[in-house]
Amino acid sequence: MLRVGRAVACVACKNLVSKNMGVRFRMPLQKLHPLSRAIHHRYNASANAQHPPHCSAARHFTSMSRLPMRPPKPPPGGHGGWRYQQHRNFWMLRLASRLLKLRYIVLGSAVGGGYTAKKTYEEWKDMLPDMSAYNWVIPDFVWELSDQIDLDKLTKILPELEEIAKLLPELPDFDKIGENFTFLKSILSTGVSVGSEGASGLRLLLAEAPGDTPVKAATEAPVTTTPEASDKQFKKSSDKEKVDQLQEELLRTQMKYQRMLERLEKENKDLRKVVLQKDEKGIHQRKIKKSLIDMYSEVLDILSDFDSNYNTQDHLPRVVVVGDQSAGKTSVLEMIAQARIFPRGSGEMMTRSPVKVTLSEGPHHVAMFKDSSREFDLGKEEDLAALRHEIELRMRKSVKEGQTVSPETISLSVKGPGIQRMVLVDLPGVISTVTAGMAADTKETIFSISKNYMQNPNAIILCIQDGSVDAERSIVTDLVSQMDPQGKRTIFVLTKVDLAEKNLASPNRIQQIVEGKLFPMKALGYFAVVTGKGSAGESIDSIKDYEEDFFQNSRLLRDGMLKAHQVTTKNLSLAVSDCFWKMVRESVEQQADAFKASRFNLETEWKNNYPRLRELDRNELFEKAKNEILDEVISLSQVTPKHWEAILQKKLWERVSTHVIENIYLPAAQTMNSGTFNTTVDIKLKQWTDKQLPHKALEVAWETLQEEFARFMAEYKGKDQDDIFDKLKEAVKDESIKRHKWNERAMDSLRVIQHNALEDRSITDKPQWDAAIQFMEETLQARLKDTDSVINDMVGPDWKQRWMSWKNRSPEQHTRNETRNELERLLKLHEDHTAYLANDEVTTVRKNLEGRGVEVDPALIKDTWHQLYRRHFLQKALQHCNLCRRGFYYYQRHFVDSELECNDVVLFWRIQRMLLITANTLRQQLTNTEVRRLEKNVKEVLEDFGEDNERKVHLITGRRVQLAEDLKKVREIQEKLEAFIEALHKEK
Repeated sequence: MLRVGRAVACVACKNLVSKNMGVRFRMPLQKLHPLSRAIHHRYNASANAQHPPHCSAARHFTSMSRLPMRPPKPPPGGHGGWRYQQHRNFWMLRLASRLLKLRYIVLGSAVGGGYTAKKTYEEWKDMLPDMSAYNWVIPDFVWELSDQIDLDKLTKILPELEEIAKLLPELPDFDKIGENFTFLKSILSTGVSVGSEGASGLRLLLAEAPGDTPVKAATEAPVTTTPEASDKQFKKSSDKEKVDQLQEELLRTQMKYQRMLERLEKENKDLRKVVLQKDEKGIHQRKIKKSLIDMYSEVLDILSDFDSNYNTQDHLPRVVVVGDQSAGKTSVLEMIAQARIFPRGSGEMMTRSPVKVTLSEGPHHVAMFKDSSREFDLGKEEDLAALRHEIELRMRKSVKEGQTVSPETISLSVKGPGIQRMVLVDLPGVISTVTAGMAADTKETIFSISKNYMQNPNAIILCIQDGSVDAERSIVTDLVSQMDPQGKRTIFVLTKVDLAEKNLASPNRIQQIVEGKLFPMKALGYFAVVTGKGSAGESIDSIKDYEEDFFQNSRLLRDGMLKAHQVTTKNLSLAVSDCFWKMVRESVEQQADAFKASRFNLETEWKNNYPRLRELDRNELFEKAKNEILDEVISLSQVTPKHWEAILQKKLWERVSTHVIENIYLPAAQTMNSGTFNTTVDIKLKQWTDKQLPHKALEVAWETLQEEFARFMAEYKGKDQDDIFDKLKEAVKDESIKRHKWNERAMDSLRVIQHNALEDRSITDKPQWDAAIQFMEETLQARLKDTDSVINDMVGPDWKQRWMSWKNRSPEQHTRNETRNELERLLKLHEDHTAYLANDEVTTVRKNLEGRGVEVDPALIKDTWHQLYRRHFLQKALQHCNLCRRGFYYYQRHFVDSELECNDVVLFWRIQRMLLITANTLRQQLTNTEVRRLEKNVKEVLEDFGEDNERKVHLITGRRVQLAEDLKKVREIQEKLEAFIEALHKEK
């Protein structure tokens, strides 16, 4: 072996064995320094050199994570037996050393674990707040008393004090005093040390002790002069004085500690406000989640609008505030909310609808409505006034015409430091008589609203009773006793106790009320509060101070008529909050299961009735219908210009054709003079253009736009459209057309265009001439057909109709027929007769008819002549129109003296050209302006309809819609309830 530095070299196998830091490895000898190799060869002279024990060739190396391997078998022969035994002994020693190391591992783990636990304990201890600053809360005499008191002596004295208390029959409630001494004796006998906790327990016991009670003189017992009687009487009087002094000392101590507790609570409130403000600013960089009470309030808001047909009623807890009118309900709620948030009035009804108030703790004292994002700072008087005004406006808005109160709920949330978490509902005050100005059913409506909220088996009823009025005048107590006969969820609150103490001759009556012995109702608890002096300008802080001062100085508390935990609105709010959350924890999971069952029923009904339809509620259906209507409006922009112009030209001619024929063409054509004809036509066209034609054209364009819009909606309806949208689309169409107003500024420009078109008389080519002749023929033929129909109706059926259809003429028709025959003979004799009959011609016709035995009136003759001459003129005009087909040559050459004058053809060409130009102008206005304005109106109407829930309910109806609505709300309620339950369990 050769040791080189910290390494040892084996001369047998040329390996380097290192023991540095407890790690063993082998290194070939060639990698050593040359000097080391020479030393190694020097010690390697012996060929039979043995391997050292620590050489890797002479041992079996195993890792710490494995058990030792089995030693190799000894070689055959007796030569290697001792070597095998040596290897075996070495293996056993190595195993023992391994096992001994486990002891050190366990010991090290124990030491390390103890050190870690101690360090963790120190860290936790450092995290706890330092309470040494609050040692001043416990007075010094308590610590001194705890050091000096002898428990054994005090235990021996207590029976004597108990006997002394029994010897004083004049003192009130001596049984209670004796029970207190016995209870204190039992505590001391158990060896409980009188420390800070003992002092606080003693203070609670003494707080229930009666106040200063005047001690009556014992006049009934005879006066004795014996020494024993004198000592007894002296001892009795000294005991009375001691008891009186003890009572006074107890009251002073109680008041002192009460002030200390109030100061501590105020400091705690300020500190909590600072912590909440830091959390709000994100100092801890944690995600802000909704508070538990806000999650619960959201569920109640959804339930207030939910009306299910599956008997899934709203049985979630909330605090229902009920009471007679002007009993102080609103004042109690304001004291709990710590802000004057409700409108006030002297003697009149101010609460006209239920107001749901969600109270929660927050860094800032603010209020907010459910449907508004505005925050009212309750620390500012202007914001308080604005909040009261907003509540009053919402109440009056919710009341329908002819009613006094409304069942619609106004949802309000109030947050602030130190506010107890709960949900309260302030209901209208119960009245006994309907006064002037109220609806006749106001009393019944208020009873119905109150019963609707109180019949919830999980609702906590906060019954408010005015203590300043006679108990016999109460109405609400009977109502509450009907809804909760056992009083398992009723809390009774007696308000205006200061006035009651002042006015009542017997204070014991207040004690009977708060003990539940006067009213025919039961309750979980009874409280007495004072909500101010009756002034509307009082602040919450001043009311609190007045309430505390009153109860500290009131004999009701000193004489034991009221317990300390039964007074002040602060104790009331704590009790109501505890009761509220207890009811929530007991009932919320049951309500979640009920909504889960309701959801299953609704989903089953949907699958059975509408398996291929998506569950779209009313709002989603409205959005779908809105998109369809907008697509139909956009389709108007895809109408071709040719289609627009053809429709406009046709409708415009139908509108003005009668005026053109009757008032322009016929009067001018019957003049039988070319110059007069043109003059008459020009004058009448000018008058028509200035007064009527532009208005008629705009009316036609507007009607055409409406008809095309309706046509597209009707065509779209046939393309697998849901008929549930029919009422909505019809209402949107009517409202859009009603709102749409044509651009009146286009009328002036249209008048100029039409006037210029009618003044033009130059027909440039033969096709235009032929088109005018065709237009004239079609118009005259249509008029001739109408005239023939009128004449046939006048004269009745001819001989063929009479024989084939068995029809007969009436006497009037017979007279007209004879008149027609006579007038036709006159026209044959005078084909160029004027349009009017002369008087002598009328007389001649009448006499001829009388000669045939037909009596006829002259007016009937003129009327029949008008239709016959109209037919005769139209027939001649059609013949002239046929002759003018070849008259374009004469017109183009301006042959004025030609026998063929076609001025009527020129007139119809001017009319036709005016129609084409007007249709083109209106088409441009429609496509460029009016269609877009109509689309804008449709969008506005749809937006207005979308914001009007009542209109949507009226226009989108059906069981399918209602079922989808119920499904959506039930799912939302169930999901929010499950989230609330999960958060509630985490808070536990």
